[in-house]
Amino acid sequence: MGLQNTLRALADPVRRDILNLLKKGRLSAGEIGEHFSITGAAISRHLSVLKEADLIRDTREGKFIYYDINASVLEEIMLWIRDLKGE
Repeated sequence: MGLQNTLRALADPVRRDILNLLKKGRLSAGEIGEHFSITGAAISRHLSVLKEADLIRDTREGKFIYYDINASVLEEIMLWIRDLKGE
């Protein structure tokens, strides 16, 4: 995905909080939703935006979908910022 989609996804505090949850390990949408006082539909939309930006991956196991962080995209952003700073 493009840098614009990634930065747009990271701009939202709820999505950043979701990423912080996922850095501890994979979670289902329901487990993620337990940490927020927003609707399941809103959680689903946030997860879709993160997935479209390739910041998270999903894996289906039975009737559950588990989400985990895609660190490679974050590493690319860090390299870009580092290059921008001239390091």
